[in-house]
Formats: sequence, C-alpha cells, structure tokens
Amino acid sequence: MISILITAYREAATVGQAIKAFLPQMPAGSELLVVCPDGETTAVVRQYAQKYPHIRHIAEPTRRGKPAALNLGLQAAQGDIVVFSDGDVVIGDGALEQLLAPFSDKRVGAVTGRPFSNSPRSTMLGYWSHLLVEGAHQTRQKRDAAGEFLLCSGYLFAARREILPPIPEDALAEDAVISHRIAEQGLRIRYAPKADVYVKYPTNYRDWLRQKVRSAGGYAQSYVRNSPFSMRSPKLEAQQGTLLAVKFARSPRELWWTLCLFAARLHLWLLVFWQVRVRKRPLTTLWQRVESTK
Repeated sequence: MISILITAYREAATVGQAIKAFLPQMPAGSELLVVCPDGETTAVVRQYAQKYPHIRHIAEPTRRGKPAALNLGLQAAQGDIVVFSDGDVVIGDGALEQLLAPFSDKRVGAVTGRPFSNSPRSTMLGYWSHLLVEGAHQTRQKRDAAGEFLLCSGYLFAARREILPPIPEDALAEDAVISHRIAEQGLRIRYAPKADVYVKYPTNYRDWLRQKVRSAGGYAQSYVRNSPFSMRSPKLEAQQGTLLAVKFARSPRELWWTLCLFAARLHLWLLVFWQVRVRKRPLTTLWQRVESTK
C-alpha cells in the first residue's frame, strides 16, 4: 500500500492542484493524506475528501511547523511506502510510477524526484531557480550513478515507512534529516530523474533569503552536520558548482546574474552561520512564510 503525505499551510489556492495531480496516478488501494492547520486549506481538502474516500484530512490542532506536521501524518499513514510532497507544488504526468519503481530493490530506502522551476528564466531570481535546480539534478544524477549518498528533495520523495524515525520538531531541513537517517541505516537513496515536480520559486531577494536560510540552515544543525554523509556545504558548492554555474549562462546578462548568485550564496552561508551556529535561533523564528512562491 502507498500513502501520499502532503503538508500545507495557508495554501487553499494551490492545494487542490497538488491533490488533482496525484489522483490519476495513485495505485489501487493507496491513500492520500493532507496535514494542515488552517481553516481555508482544510475546507478545500475536505471537499476532495467528500468526493474521494481515499483522501483524508489530518487535523493539526496547533501549528508547530512542518516537522511536527510530518510526524502527525506518519502516525496516520498506513502504507508500506510514504510519498512526501507539498501543497504548493504539482507533480508531472507519470511521476509517481517513476518514483516508486526503484523500491523493487530491497536495498533502497528512499527515492527522490526531480524539481523543475515554474519561474521565468527572464528574471534574475527566476534564472537563479533554473540554475540551482539544474545543478541539483546533475549532482544527484552523478551520485546516483556512482552509488553515492544523495539528498532527497522535500518537494517530492518517497521512503519505506518502517525505517522512518520521528523527525525532530526543531529541524530546519526535514528532508535532509530523513535522508541522513536512512543512509545511516545502510540503505540506498536513489534518484528518479523522470519523477518531475513543478515548483514556483521566490520572486524577490527577501523571500529568496527567507527560504534559503531555513533550508540551508538545516545543514548547519547537528542532525546533519554530525552525519558521516555529505552532499551539500559551502565548500562542496564552491568545488562542484562554480564551473557548472558559469557554463549555464547563455548570454552576458545571465553571466552577470550568475556572478550575482555567487555573492548571494556567500551572503546566505554567512547568515546561516550567524543565525544557526552563533545565535542558535529556533525554527519558530527562522520559518517564515514565503508569499511570492504561492
């Protein structure tokens, strides 16, 4: 049995599209769970639940962040494999089949999909999103081919339920925590490059920093920092990403935007060090809603 677990908060305008993309792809006997605390999103989910008996709304009495919402969903999930996604993204046609196929190998503990940017490449922030998802794609592809550790994307991934530990409620990057815990059990994480998921990325620098400080900050927390596995760090970015980023540019304007991204990433990692390692700010202050992605 497959359980699809979607977490959402104030995403009444997008959660319906997220659900509809999964519906025609779900295997017989599978279930779709949506965890959300707010009334507007809940109302949309309940409309779908009334129409489709295999959809369930999981109530979250008080909003405590995404890790807590995921733990609630995992407690309710009945499937042997849990598919994780968000209420503001849309999976591509055939993505679920591609995501589930590698689980025929018992040595596989998790499989991650491939994010695509829905943002226009004609703006600087949109260009950054296309460059970064392409960089992540190439990194995962190389690591998967070499049998090396790779990180799951929180936008779309799946894992065997029996091996999933409770997620620390102060985790800033829950997908990274899950990835490391699975690898530490000696299981492989595979990449399904045809399991597409379409994502709208921030359209202004303030929102970009909010989103990236939270996600990159997770790699500075002890849950990930002390793991023997690694795929993402300032050093790895500089070593493996610089040439790819420069080659990605198609015009002088895009090359300039690439140089701006180098400066932005430096700004980001300095903020992460200050906010997470020095000030040790909690999830409640670092997790801020990114309005321009909705």
